[in-house]
Amino acid sequence: MPRVDIGELVRVRARHPEAVAEAAARRPRRALLGESGRLMIVAADHPARGVLAVGDRRLAMADRVDLLERLCLALSRPGVDGVLATADVLDDLLLLGALDRKVVMGSLNRGGLAGAAWEADDRFTGHRPCDLERSRFDAGKLLLRIDYEDPGSLTTLETAARVVDDMAGRRLPVFVEPFLSRRTPRGDLRNDLGAEAVTTSIAVASGLGGTSAYTWLKVPVTENPDDMARVMETSTLPAVLLGGDVGDDQDGAYEKWRGALRLPTVRGLVVGRSLLHPADGDVAAAVDTAVGLL
Repeated sequence: MPRVDIGELVRVRARHPEAVAEAAARRPRRALLGESGRLMIVAADHPARGVLAVGDRRLAMADRVDLLERLCLALSRPGVDGVLATADVLDDLLLLGALDRKVVMGSLNRGGLAGAAWEADDRFTGHRPCDLERSRFDAGKLLLRIDYEDPGSLTTLETAARVVDDMAGRRLPVFVEPFLSRRTPRGDLRNDLGAEAVTTSIAVASGLGGTSAYTWLKVPVTENPDDMARVMETSTLPAVLLGGDVGDDQDGAYEKWRGALRLPTVRGLVVGRSLLHPADGDVAAAVDTAVGLL
């Protein structure tokens, strides 16, 4: 695992805050897609929504230095194209020089804090499209959870459409992660991964905004993986698979991803916790296995 000097990071942030913009300005860039036409992105935007748990470890992602070291290791592995994160994490990675020739994807809406009463009203509190353009980042991602019984979802839906328009106006790809969600009797917001629900969410997300030219989808594997072929017929937009927290069944997750990656619209993986915190602790092996699926 590479070592991160937190003292040096804090010193630079305190004395030379302009160093972040300078690092972004000189960062060597690359095309979104390489020769393979596939994408392998490591996700680390969970903490900004208050999601710090991995399995039964409630604060697994709370140690920022540990997270940065795991990210730097993951980004150093062959076949890893880039990272999805919020501004605080990306700024650290810029200062560490870990983003050279990587796809950098900013996370746009993190206001729907996990467990909050307003969770479905997922305000855009992260990167703005203008921030991504100014920092010379390569794409953005937005989360779209739709609860038919929560008016906050309408606010999220409308705002998401305008962000799709803004990103397209800047010719920046935007990865939309749609779900149909509902409250449990305890009040928790849960995503429905049934085939009909995922199909509906894809149809809604594909129609956002005035053009879909720069829109990608970020989709889960359905509860029954055999449904994925039919579900992915809903849209012609390019898609990547999301990982989520797979618990101890890492091998089962790999098999689900392997099957879905054969579908013509599925172009890659965007995976976070299951690769950064695998059950056996071997980040490099988990990342290499995921890359091998592509």
